[in-house]
Parts: sequence; C-alpha cells; structure tokens
Amino acid sequence: MISTELMKKAALFAGGVLFGTAGVKILGSKDAKKAYVQATAAVLRAKDCVMDAVTTVQENAEDVLAEANEINAQRYAEEACAQEDGAEEAEEVKEEAEKEQEDAKCE
Repeated sequence: MISTELMKKAALFAGGVLFGTAGVKILGSKDAKKAYVQATAAVLRAKDCVMDAVTTVQENAEDVLAEANEINAQRYAEEACAQEDGAEEAEEVKEEAEKEQEDAKCE
C-alpha cells in the first residue's frame, strides 16, 4: 500500500502545481497588468517627489557651505589684519624703546 508520507508529499506537490498555475494565470490577467501599471506609476511619482526634495536639500546645503566659507574667509582676513596691526604696534614699541635707549646713552 501507499504510505501516508508519500500521499502527503504527492498532495503537497499537486497543490503547489495548482497554486503555481493559478498564480501565473492571475498574474498574466488584464486586471493584474492594470494594477502593475498603476503601482509603477505611483512609484515613479514618488521617485520624482523624492528627487525634488533631495535637490532642494542639496541646494540648501550648498548655500550653507558657501556662507560658511564666506564667514571663515572674513574671519581669516580679520585675523591677518590683527596680526599685521600687532606686528606694526610691536615694531613701533621696539623703535620707541631703541630711541629711549639711545637717548639714555646720550645723557
């Protein structure tokens, strides 16, 4: 006789074949094709929306970067100016000190 294990396996195989055949028929139908088209159109619309958002974020990031670079350039220029002024003041103090030393020698 046929064992129950073999019957179980045969029933599962037949069910799989039946389910697969029905699935192919369903997936190949006009209604399914309409659903695929609608889903694909929705995905493309979502992609466009996301790409617009990404472009906006990218433009804002570029603006932030440009402004940050301007701030840093201005800060570097101010520091360079301060160093030049400090160097000029140090030079003036040094010259005054040398003059005082010469005056002290002359007296």
